[in-house]
Amino acid sequence: MGATAARETVVSGPATNDLHVLVLAGGLSYERDVSLRSGRRVLDALRSVGMEAELRDADVALLPALDSDPPDAVVIALHGATGEDGSLRGVLDLCGVPYVGCDARASRLAWDKPSAKTVLREAGIATPDWVALPHDRFSELGAVAVLDRIVARLGLPLMVKPAQGGSGLGAAVVRDAASLPAAMVGCFAYDSTALVERYVAGMDVAVSVIDLGDGPQALPPVEIVPRNGVYDYAARYTAGRTTWHTPARLDAAVADAVAEVALAAHTALGLRDLSRVDLIVDPAGQPHVLEVNVSPGMTETSLLPLAVQAAGLDFGQVIADLVARAATR
Repeated sequence: MGATAARETVVSGPATNDLHVLVLAGGLSYERDVSLRSGRRVLDALRSVGMEAELRDADVALLPALDSDPPDAVVIALHGATGEDGSLRGVLDLCGVPYVGCDARASRLAWDKPSAKTVLREAGIATPDWVALPHDRFSELGAVAVLDRIVARLGLPLMVKPAQGGSGLGAAVVRDAASLPAAMVGCFAYDSTALVERYVAGMDVAVSVIDLGDGPQALPPVEIVPRNGVYDYAARYTAGRTTWHTPARLDAAVADAVAEVALAAHTALGLRDLSRVDLIVDPAGQPHVLEVNVSPGMTETSLLPLAVQAAGLDFGQVIADLVARAATR
């Protein structure tokens, strides 16, 4: 997406500076620290373009604050269940407070990876074969028998990760059958259901999608090269653990295909305003969607801000434009 096209669709001007914006960050999920970093960056970005904004946690003081001083719009910088399972968005809907991002229904769908993958596959979008396994079934049916059947069906290597979760927490690549039990145990520490996928080798790519008023647009893809080969929590948020290439080092035709798949995934899941689509591009140039994030990270090492910069856009102005659009709902 070119910078010129993006700037022609924005809502800007003095009126946006009169808006009162609330940035929600923190929460009680495993991703609280990352969320606080995202929230502070969003706060600074909005203030840098002259928009009045304040940062608040999603705690018992939130609803009284919404009643006493209703914001014109909310930016949800909460990660994990608090910001992505749709529940907070449903509460904001009850309060009549508009917010940036998709509605509660779409958020619930994207948050549950097995459900989202089912929708993607029904839409003809490639996603790795998988099985979702609740902890109770894992125990009742016998761990050894179940794991043997998974390996027989999906092969090796495998990717194990929580069915609901983010930031790479509880995720592991399993390259031999003997390592699978430990990976399952690690996954169950973060969620009661494990998603076990066929591992697809290739380039890790993230495509951020934004809609500034003229329909969803794919930003330049970000190529992710973790130093240890796995894009886990430490690789995401520790300086020096990962190298990013923006735009990704893809042939033009493959880059176009990646953008088209990301837009198709965003649309199939019923999302709006912004999302981040995580993909693997295999050696044949085929994109495979892994998951879609409705509350992308906004930290100094997060992928959406990198993509915004690569598109020649100002991060603060993009967020301000999304806020202005949300405030009209």
